[in-house]
Amino acid sequence: MVHLEKQFPIIIDMQKEKAVIWFNQCVSSQSAPQISAEDIEGARQRLERFAPYIEKVFPETAMNHGIIESELKEIPKMKVALQKYSEKTLVGRLLIKCDSHLPISGSIKARGGIYEVLSIAETIAIDKGELSIEEDYSVLADDKYKRLFSNYSISVGSTGNLGLSIGIISAKLGFNVTVHMSAEARRWKKDLLREKGVTVIEYEADYEKAVAEGRKQAEQDPNCHFIDDENSKALFLGYAVAAKRVEHQLRQQNISVDAQHPLFVYLPCGVGGGPGGVAYGLKQIYGDHVHCFFAEPVQAPCMLLGVMTGLHSNICVQDIGLTGRTAADGLAVGRASQFVGTIIGHQLDGIFTVEDDRLFQFLSTLASEENIAIEPSAAAGFPGFFLTQNHSDYCTKIGQTAMSQSTHIVWATGGSMVPSQEMQQYIEKGNALNASSGA
Repeated sequence: MVHLEKQFPIIIDMQKEKAVIWFNQCVSSQSAPQISAEDIEGARQRLERFAPYIEKVFPETAMNHGIIESELKEIPKMKVALQKYSEKTLVGRLLIKCDSHLPISGSIKARGGIYEVLSIAETIAIDKGELSIEEDYSVLADDKYKRLFSNYSISVGSTGNLGLSIGIISAKLGFNVTVHMSAEARRWKKDLLREKGVTVIEYEADYEKAVAEGRKQAEQDPNCHFIDDENSKALFLGYAVAAKRVEHQLRQQNISVDAQHPLFVYLPCGVGGGPGGVAYGLKQIYGDHVHCFFAEPVQAPCMLLGVMTGLHSNICVQDIGLTGRTAADGLAVGRASQFVGTIIGHQLDGIFTVEDDRLFQFLSTLASEENIAIEPSAAAGFPGFFLTQNHSDYCTKIGQTAMSQSTHIVWATGGSMVPSQEMQQYIEKGNALNASSGA
């Protein structure tokens, strides 16, 4: 690894577990040939077809008529609080995308995970002559469809939230579902899945092992669909649909996105599917006017390593002496997705890392200032708001006038399903860390 450290000196700081930010010097809005605008529109239409079913079996989605969506909310008090971490006055508007409170499974994974399972169910039902796309999909709640889907299995490897989304929707449809969960996954997530009738297999090893075992077992069953978080186009498309929803929400709030009103989006990143899909969808809409950054824990900067070096899945955090272990369980991934990295890597403005203690500080501040509760991994995006503005060369590149009229979205990826006692522990830990640091 010595040659890499010489070529990319930032790796030395990463090895020391320092928080870093890497800016991409070759940003491009060029689309990937394997993911088209038509693909994303097709995914949007599929979710609309399923909306009557979702509304029927998950009453909490009735407000949006079965469309799984979250609020985009301005957080001015949090902006003021983040000033304490900044070297200069922070400008622009700060908003939070509350995927932490998405219905059904309470995380961004409710987008991609649920979408892929719905895609599988639709394909089976149509192939068996039991459904046509012209029908009202609420009929899928009938017992005959549950009997049909009970002949099939769905399997996935997960650190937690993806397993929740896939487990919940698969069990509801009637599939036999198995979630292979890594050591980082929270106990309450495993318990909740088992309550829903999901088979949970636990591993002492990390995410990579859970995925490998899940894939291996699924290969032995021709009626088992393995949902591959590392290589799934369907997952990616489910996430990408979020961009069109955000475009609508920004218009509703009279927020412009153009050269003089740039949009910055900060996305927590694990293996890469969720943030990759969202970022790709946003670049499809806004091109050079949107600037996407991924956020990773200091112990698990797999996407930073992969994209920066161009090695993608051919390098892991353990290769530079890191553990991949972090309190941000959803981001505890040692090796990034090759599929996602090659599609979105050149479109990112940058990637930064954040210490675990900071995650607790940000989530506790958000709870006290804005009354929004999120889990540690969902707080990873907050440093982006001041890190980008503290970098003079980057601000010059964007333009000082444009930066003063910018909009910044921190994508909160999960939290609403965290048990109240555990959430309170997160907040109290953050409060103690803020008190000791004077923040």
